[in-house]
Amino acid sequence: MNVEELVRDALRETAAEQPPAGPGWAERVLAVRRRRRTRRITAAAAATVTVVALAVAVPQLDSRREDVRPAGLLDGGHTTSAHPDQSPPRDLIAAGQAVLAAYYTTEIEKRTTETGIARRTYWLLDPGTGRYEKDTRWSFVAVAPGLRTAAVLERTLPARRIGLLDLATGEVERWIPVRQGVGGLAYSYDGTKLLATTYDGHPDAREKSYSTEGDVAWREPFGETPRTGFVVLDPAQGTAGPWRRLSTEGQDVNVRSDLQFSRSGRLVQARIIGGRDGMQTFYDLTGAAVAAPADERHLRSDVPARLSPDGTLAALGLTKEVPDRSYSSIRDPRTGKEIAKVRGAELLAWVDERRLIAWERSAGTEAYEPRLALVTIGSDEVRWLSGPRTQGDTFQWSWEPVFARP
Repeated sequence: MNVEELVRDALRETAAEQPPAGPGWAERVLAVRRRRRTRRITAAAAATVTVVALAVAVPQLDSRREDVRPAGLLDGGHTTSAHPDQSPPRDLIAAGQAVLAAYYTTEIEKRTTETGIARRTYWLLDPGTGRYEKDTRWSFVAVAPGLRTAAVLERTLPARRIGLLDLATGEVERWIPVRQGVGGLAYSYDGTKLLATTYDGHPDAREKSYSTEGDVAWREPFGETPRTGFVVLDPAQGTAGPWRRLSTEGQDVNVRSDLQFSRSGRLVQARIIGGRDGMQTFYDLTGAAVAAPADERHLRSDVPARLSPDGTLAALGLTKEVPDRSYSSIRDPRTGKEIAKVRGAELLAWVDERRLIAWERSAGTEAYEPRLALVTIGSDEVRWLSGPRTQGDTFQWSWEPVFARP
């Protein structure tokens, strides 16, 4: 099925629908066959953007060329494209203002008998075909709002340059050199800034460990990170600002401790490990520690969806599990008061002000095998967007999503 047919089918399906009204390490390994919470800091969020904003977000590409994004992404993101029979996905997955722009798999590359590196392999959305294509050149990919550009790092980390990849041609249109080695990237909400997290060692180092049941797993060295700081870049001009050092002294952190922008883009947010899940701290763009912004102080760093498009709702963590279903909390971002519960074990991206994409457990299976699902506040129904993902002998998920706004 070509892209046009896919979009036509999705549009017909959407038109026929009536929108509903209104999980340390030891514990993870022991619980792996029944459930697992994946915690990742991403820069993915869901929101409506204007044509002007898109032009600003990715001006490094030729704005005069034909827009080759799948047609369903040109209508303001109203089309839902689901493939519940595919895992990993082969064809476009999208709902409203959230598009699966890429995904990656991970394999352990052994360094010694007890140490290794978690190597990523990415599949990027081809905007001309609406299919995901394998691209082995990159160790890290961040997709800009608008789905025209991705910031990429080459295979050896930390990297000394950042590429701006044209997703339509598959070619790097600009390289931005950096003095400090980079291991992670994140775009600001509006796409005008690019945040590079710097490291003086590999951020995906792993150590071999064994569970109490004798299972082997490759885990991150606890409480250590080679993270050194950050650089803010202007992707339009192809320039990098001054390097800012960030100390992690006295903080418990993961090895990969990538930073991301606050919603406004004026602050940098970091995840720390402490007495409660999802702890976070904020810095200004000079690297000075500051108070959390009013609308983000109650958020969790391990819940990717964060703020709704209009900023009035906050996606929080798992609060309830019953057979065949999970529920996460929706709260007032300024007070932390719970407003509602919504289906889903992990909230990944906002589709609009009432709907999100989440990982939710597959019905009727004893093992926790999550699937991408479209969930709605005020409704107990879900729409499956992907097939279930599984875990191998290394206890890693078979694939991880990367979302962006169309």
